[in-house]
Amino acid sequence: MEARENAAATLFSLSVVDENKVTIGASGAIPPLVVLLSEGTQRGKKDAATALFNLCIYQGNKGKAVRAGVVPILMRLLTEPGGGMVDEALAILAILASHPEGKSAIGAAEAVPVLVGVIGNGSPRNRENGAAVLVHLCSGDQQHLAEAQELGVMGPLVDLAQNGTDRGKRKAAQLLERMNRFVEQQKLAQVQAEAEVQQPESQSQTQQRR
Repeated sequence: MEARENAAATLFSLSVVDENKVTIGASGAIPPLVVLLSEGTQRGKKDAATALFNLCIYQGNKGKAVRAGVVPILMRLLTEPGGGMVDEALAILAILASHPEGKSAIGAAEAVPVLVGVIGNGSPRNRENGAAVLVHLCSGDQQHLAEAQELGVMGPLVDLAQNGTDRGKRKAAQLLERMNRFVEQQKLAQVQAEAEVQQPESQSQTQQRR
């Protein structure tokens, strides 16, 4: 384990350089880093997380990390009491969410309740990253929008839009715009449904008068 953790520390140093991101990803280093993130000591997990974060900035490595099973591990780290890995887990999720496979895996991991909790109660940086993940999840997906709305995300988003970091404010504003549009669509659909119910009733009454 110590040898693997030393290797992770080396990869973390090398992964800072953009040219190395492609080479390290192509060498098959991502799956062992994912295992270390799950099973390592605290130091090993931290180094693995930082290396994975750096590597996944390169779009071509995001799918590799998702296919290596990183998302369920990140979700576990996110909800582990006293685990000390919340910052790292959210930062990695925020970059993976921009990838189609990442978005799909995060959605399948039932992340919305956890993200809503982070946006409501997390540190400024974590609230920002939580909102960033939720923006991607809710893009073109009304199911996640509806779930977040039901879980009461609107209040925390308004607060984040007013008091968050600059990026947090932007992400909160994007989410609020989507939420408001979704609520308007719901209202419109309800009005149309009620009108359709009333129309046959009025036709029936007209026929009875005849």
